[in-house]
Amino acid sequence: MRLVIARCSVDYVGRLTAHLPMAPRLILMKADGSVSIHADDRAFKPLNWMNPPCTVREAPDEDGGGAVWTVTHGKSGERLVLTIEEIWHDSSHELGVDPGLQKDGVEAHLQELLAEHITTLGEGYTLIRREYPTAIGPVDILCRDSDGATVAVEIKRRGEIDGVEQLTRYLELLNRDSTLRPVRGVFAAQEIRPQARVLATDRGISCVTLDYEALRGTESDVMRLF
Repeated sequence: MRLVIARCSVDYVGRLTAHLPMAPRLILMKADGSVSIHADDRAFKPLNWMNPPCTVREAPDEDGGGAVWTVTHGKSGERLVLTIEEIWHDSSHELGVDPGLQKDGVEAHLQELLAEHITTLGEGYTLIRREYPTAIGPVDILCRDSDGATVAVEIKRRGEIDGVEQLTRYLELLNRDSTLRPVRGVFAAQEIRPQARVLATDRGISCVTLDYEALRGTESDVMRLF
């Protein structure tokens, strides 16, 4: 990961345009190829970002004497143009492979039960494996549907926007693997917040509401599909 604190402006050029005026900001360039720009007062959400795969080209700013960093998405061609006036900090850190979020007992048991009874997602589903390893952490469940297509399942006790973002990153990575793609996503939770459901639907991710007691075999209606 490269971590830069700089006074910069940011212009997004793509399906729409957006401009962030000159100000101090945190720039994160992660090993997965993503680039995100953060302020100090917006919690965890970046001001703007580019998902992988993308490339970064650094060049002198002929007008201002600083530098211009152009982040280009490898598929869409969309760009983030960072005009750097002054760099206050620039460091790189090797974090290694993250083991992933350690789930609580309910989430871990949901994963175990769903993997054991994978056909509750649909007739003809077959399990590839639990905790499928990737460079950015393990996918909860990787399976195939009745047509043989690959499905990545992310399981939460409470489904929030963060979980959808996490599954989106997994899908982007898995779809680079020619032996797996196309890979679609299923976001499964005991409760899914409306905002998370809207985001998942917009990204083509299916939402599944899980009933923990039903999966344990105490009810016949195992889950409700939306």
